[in-house]
Amino acid sequence: MMMNTIKPLKSASSLLMLLLVLAGCSVAPTYEKAEVATPAAYKEVLATSTNWKEAQPSEEVARGDWWKIFADDSLNEMEVQAMAANQNLKAAAARLKQSRALRQDARAGLFPQVNAGLGASRGRAAPASQGLPDNTRMPTSTTYNAQLGASYELDLFGRVASSIDAATTDTQKNEALFQSVQLALQADVAQAYFLLRELDAEQALYAATVELRSKTLKLVQTRFNEGDISELDLARAKAELATAQSESLGLARSRAVAEHALAVLLGKTPAEFNFQPKPLSRIAVNIPAGLPSNLLERRPDIAAAERSMAAANARIGVARSAFFPRLDITGSAGYGSASLGDLLNWSSRTFLLGPLLSMPLFDGGRRQASVDRAGAAYEEDVATYRQTVLNAFREVEDNLADLRILRDQTQAQDNAVQAAERAAKLSHVQYREGSVSYLNVIDADRTVLQQQRIAAQLDGARARSAVGLIRALGGGWDGRDKPKLADAADKNTQVATAE
Repeated sequence: MMMNTIKPLKSASSLLMLLLVLAGCSVAPTYEKAEVATPAAYKEVLATSTNWKEAQPSEEVARGDWWKIFADDSLNEMEVQAMAANQNLKAAAARLKQSRALRQDARAGLFPQVNAGLGASRGRAAPASQGLPDNTRMPTSTTYNAQLGASYELDLFGRVASSIDAATTDTQKNEALFQSVQLALQADVAQAYFLLRELDAEQALYAATVELRSKTLKLVQTRFNEGDISELDLARAKAELATAQSESLGLARSRAVAEHALAVLLGKTPAEFNFQPKPLSRIAVNIPAGLPSNLLERRPDIAAAERSMAAANARIGVARSAFFPRLDITGSAGYGSASLGDLLNWSSRTFLLGPLLSMPLFDGGRRQASVDRAGAAYEEDVATYRQTVLNAFREVEDNLADLRILRDQTQAQDNAVQAAERAAKLSHVQYREGSVSYLNVIDADRTVLQQQRIAAQLDGARARSAVGLIRALGGGWDGRDKPKLADAADKNTQVATAE
């Protein structure tokens, strides 16, 4: 008798042990980050000099207020406003909250689900269901129920665990995407700000040109009145003044559009934002490019692509688990009575308890299709990750090349401006002496304005490229390799930290 009792106990214990072992199993493939080809150094850094001191920023270094390297209080204030009011950033933050909520929803699968119910039903059974003739008159009855139920899925083959892994990595992806949106916003504000100041610098040039040409017109008018020159020179002087005024108005139109775009980045309507003219002066910063391998960990968009790849890998496990049995343990207890007054009597109690082991036997290939789809999604994310890395390397190289070439171009342009100004000065002297025609003066003045505009545009391009490089590198640095302001008069500003 005793032996007969022990055998079922042993069988139950063995079954319990087997289920516990299976609960620790997972059919998800082991995740391995996709390999990408990483160069030993950036092409532009090697091309510029062989004597670079490589900065080594790392992922744990806070992105920080990198824009403060430009030492511009107006820019600092605008960055703070954008972080607080930009709607795209708020939308990214809301997406991150949604992702965290989905992760919590997935984690709920680790715990039993408990619910309570209280209700009443009234009905009449069909005579056939009771084994009676169809013409039998059946009574109508009312049943009152009060129940407490619970259910729990024993995670035999890691379906729940894989779902949690997928939701967790999705959350990490959205955290990285939020950082990416934030970095993009900071860079957009800085670039829009420098564009606005570049246009202010060009407008200042045109204001000076209009003033100069107005004085020249007065001089030409006086000489015409005295009979020293023909009306042709007077007409040409008036045309040059009107041309400068027209081009200045065209710049004003471009500036208005740029100001409106900056206002939206700051979370304001154009009517709420007014930026006082502030011509751009020359800005140059030394930016440590670091090692290409660090870029994979610093760029938030790369981190987001990698986490998306990990989530897709976990979803393969969720799809595969559908091929294996699923064990749900359910139970309920409560009361049921035909009379509401007798509902809570001890004799009215009911209960139900039992496990349910289920597994589809035939589904026409639906489960295999889910696995195939999950595998293909993973392959897509691998390709997207590698393409994101390639684009990141390209963006860094582009901005390094921009800064290197712009440095040399600015130096050449400074020489062009000086030569044009000298030529214009000589032409004015020669015209007053009567040795050259007014066409020479016009041509010389046009050349000065053109060369000065190009110089102002190059200063703006250098500032925006510096911002672009910081963005391409993933943000700011710590004190060891923080970018430093270069002397604006230094013609040999580099794009990486020199020994």
